[in-house]
Amino acid sequence: MEHPSIDIGVRGLSYIEVEVTGPNRDLHSGVYGGAVANPITILAKMIASCHDENNHITIPGFYDDVVESTPAEREKMAQAPYDENEFKADLGVSALWGEKGYTTNERTGIRPTLELNGIWGGYTGEGAKTVLPSKAYAKISARLVPNQSSTVITEKLLNYFKSIAPAGVTVKAEEHHGGEPYMTPIDSNAYKAAAEAIKATFGKDPIPVRGGGSIPICALFEKELGLKIVFMGFGLDSDNLHSPNEKYDIFNFYKGIETIPYFHKFFKLG
Repeated sequence: MEHPSIDIGVRGLSYIEVEVTGPNRDLHSGVYGGAVANPITILAKMIASCHDENNHITIPGFYDDVVESTPAEREKMAQAPYDENEFKADLGVSALWGEKGYTTNERTGIRPTLELNGIWGGYTGEGAKTVLPSKAYAKISARLVPNQSSTVITEKLLNYFKSIAPAGVTVKAEEHHGGEPYMTPIDSNAYKAAAEAIKATFGKDPIPVRGGGSIPICALFEKELGLKIVFMGFGLDSDNLHSPNEKYDIFNFYKGIETIPYFHKFFKLG
C-alpha cells in the first residue's frame, strides 16, 4: 500500500425487492405474445426509468436531503492516486459509467447511487423454452450519503415502483433492510492518533477518503454510546470484496498489527 488512507465516512443503504406479475401463469409466447404484457419487459422499463441521460437518479425527492460536499473536501479526495486506464483494465471494461459532473472517486464516495443487484424471471434453464412469464423479480439497492435516511429513501423507492406500474401488471415492492450513512470528524483526538499511527508505520500521511460501502452499526454505536467511530481498515479496493477470489494481503495484515499499538500510544498522548 504505497498511499495509505483513512476512511472518514461510509454510505448508508436502502435495499428493496420488486415483483412484477402479469398473467396468472406462464404463457406460450407464440400464442399470447404481443397481446399480453410481459413482466420482464415491464420490469426492465421500470428499472431503466430510474436514471436519466446524465445517469442522474430520477426518483422524486431522492436527492432532497443530500449534503453536498464542499470544494475543499473534493480537493482532498482528489489527492488520492487514481489511474483511470489502470482502473478500467483491472475491471475489464472499456469505459466508465456514472453521474455526470463527478469524478470516479466522488461517484463511489460522496454521491448516492442506485444499483440493480439481481434480476430474474421466466425460463433460465438450459436450451430454449418460448414462454411469456407470469412473474419477474429484481433486487435493488441505494447507497446513501450524509443526511439521507434509509427509512425515507426506502419509502420513496417502494412508492416509485408501485406508482409507475402500467395497466396489465401488478407490482409488489418490499424492503429487505437498510442502514444509515456515517461521517467521522478529522479534528478529533482519535482520528489524529490514527493518522499519526499510520504515518509512523507507512512513512506517509494518510489521505482522508470517503468509503463507498456501508457499515450500518456505526450510526447505531454513536447513537447509543455517544462515541465517534475511527475507521482503521487495512484492506485494498483490489481485494475483490463480495467477489470470487476475495483476498487480504499478508503485507497489510502485518501492517495492521504494527499500526494498532501506535494508535493507542498516540491516543493516550493526545
